[in-house]
Amino acid sequence: MSLKIKNDLGTISINSGVVARIVGLAAMECYGVVGMASKSAKDGIVQLLRIENFTKGLKLTVDNNRLNISLHIIAEYGTNITAICESLISAVKYRVEDTCGVEVGDINIFVEGLRINNV
Repeated sequence: MSLKIKNDLGTISINSGVVARIVGLAAMECYGVVGMASKSAKDGIVQLLRIENFTKGLKLTVDNNRLNISLHIIAEYGTNITAICESLISAVKYRVEDTCGVEVGDINIFVEGLRINNV
């Protein structure tokens, strides 16, 4: 799948892998986000993804020329999840619209787990 932007000069095609990488990097920069999560459909186990695989923790769909994004994250224990999600939505929307020039529709965030640091 690729995003297509049409203008009077022609068509710009952006690979969905590029957009997924932009979304993932923007998400990882947000305070309180430990990482992206991959959920195994077979047994329901959630895994923290390494940076090279974090695009597996998100899903991109295009509907009426708007990009819809679903993110599966693991949050830091003790942080306000609502604040994390609001920051994440704002950062991802800004980064995608600024970088790709694509209008962002819905951003759905699924908090799959919490990481607890033992001090």
